[in-house]
Amino acid sequence: MKALSIRQPWAWLILNAGKDIENRDWCTWFRGCVLIHASKGMTRAEYEEALHTAHMVSRSRPFISGLKLPEFSDLHRGGIVGWAEITDCVVKSDSPWFFGRYGFVLRNPRQLTFMPYKGALGLFDVPQVNLAA
Repeated sequence: MKALSIRQPWAWLILNAGKDIENRDWCTWFRGCVLIHASKGMTRAEYEEALHTAHMVSRSRPFISGLKLPEFSDLHRGGIVGWAEITDCVVKSDSPWFFGRYGFVLRNPRQLTFMPYKGALGLFDVPQVNLAA
């Protein structure tokens, strides 16, 4: 199965806060289920930037306004945390989460039990994973 490495807390926001676009500077033709891999690295500045962005998005999406981002040290990193479907790759979107050159449109995100796994650049292969976990 394909996987995509995403820095925290962006991976958490996909799985818990309706982040429906993953911003990238490269395009993909891949469509289908992709594992969400939480990168091992995350700086305090990245965490604070994501927190600020989530706060701004919550103004237009009231359903996430009460959602609390986990503390910096509580986010899983360095492994598979969930999966979602990539349904498109766009260069513009009405989603408040879009601010990249390209946006991978994500649908039906699901959390999985954390599974430590080394990430890689781009879309990478991971041996069989039980998506029902």
